[in-house]
Amino acid sequence: MKVLIVGGGGREHALAWKISRSPLVEETIVAPGNAGTAAEARCEPVSAEDVDRQVALALREKVGLVVIGPEAALVAGLADRLAEAGVPVFGPTAAAARLEGSKIFAKEFMRRHGIPTADFSAHDTLESALAAVERRHGPCVVKADGLAAGKGVIVCRNPFEARGAVRDLLEERRYGEAGARVLIEDLLVGDEVSVLAICDGERILPFVPAQDHKAAYEGDTGPNTGGMGAYAPAPVLGDALREEVSDILERTVRGMASEGTPFRGILYAGLMICDGKPMVLEYNVRFGDPEIQPLVVMMKDDLVPVLAAAAAGDLRGASLAWHDGAALCVVLVAEGYPGRYEKDKPIEGLAEAAAMPDVTIFHAGTAHDGTRFVTSGGRVLGVTARGSDLTAAARAAYFAAGLIRWDGMRMRRDIGHRAL
Repeated sequence: MKVLIVGGGGREHALAWKISRSPLVEETIVAPGNAGTAAEARCEPVSAEDVDRQVALALREKVGLVVIGPEAALVAGLADRLAEAGVPVFGPTAAAARLEGSKIFAKEFMRRHGIPTADFSAHDTLESALAAVERRHGPCVVKADGLAAGKGVIVCRNPFEARGAVRDLLEERRYGEAGARVLIEDLLVGDEVSVLAICDGERILPFVPAQDHKAAYEGDTGPNTGGMGAYAPAPVLGDALREEVSDILERTVRGMASEGTPFRGILYAGLMICDGKPMVLEYNVRFGDPEIQPLVVMMKDDLVPVLAAAAAGDLRGASLAWHDGAALCVVLVAEGYPGRYEKDKPIEGLAEAAAMPDVTIFHAGTAHDGTRFVTSGGRVLGVTARGSDLTAAARAAYFAAGLIRWDGMRMRRDIGHRAL
């Protein structure tokens, strides 16, 4: 069959890399793709959020499966439109995608279904939000309700910082309409871990746990980003905790079905392990980026049959096997990211790094000017390596990353530090 992957970042390159290797797939198409996905698949210049043109592309190409990458396309209802057109699609409906599209909806859903999470309050006026900050006294987290590309979460150490975050969102509208409502919640302290699961509306198939690094700088300091690196499996989640997390995911899927919005696609639970118990920080409704990069490298089995089974609503009997060892991804970013950054910087050393054994490089923000690769985004490349253990994976990934250079290139040099 033909498979269409919607999106153009590192996540979509990783999916194209994995899906194009399936014996079930005759051709992989990525729309819009990037300079790296062009090596794995045919790219079509259609924006991920252009629902009409994406549906038209799927119908014209007679694809057997569409895999939707970005959350914005899901919230915009692309999965609904594809299903209405009779195209098999892996990704939740717009109603189910509210688990990520609205942090307030997600928290209220967790409260309704008894899913462990931090205490919170929701606000749509500056006055009520500032009053909530004063009542809390100590540290808290301020979140934009809507989609903010992974950057709408501000960890505040004291009321002064929280007041500033609230004003940035509600008064200055730093993230536009995404911050028209805000969530203020207790700050949870512990070890963070991500668990992704393929869902068919009733059943789940969890992946091995991964750990993302959101903060821009070493030691988990600085502003939040879309992700500076990730590794899998994350040892913080032992067998007993994995069972508890699976129960949380199953309760989530049952809760969505009971509310008339069955969830088919990837359910991603961002968790904090507090005093030995998992608490849900947030849900995502798509493959995490960069988590999917080490995950696909660790994945031994063909992913396509599982995605197709979930899209058809029947995961019974489905399974995924994983390689031994570990994989780690270091994200190389442009100077200034997650703030303002320059583009069109020539990238050197890419071929040498890609030739390293056990190293796979996924493109996120790159373009090709006809003769060479250049930067075109904030997160530019994900250098991913698999090794016999996490130490070996980190050594290989950082050696390969050290071969790549462009003016202003930056990376965190402590990815995996919690486990190492």
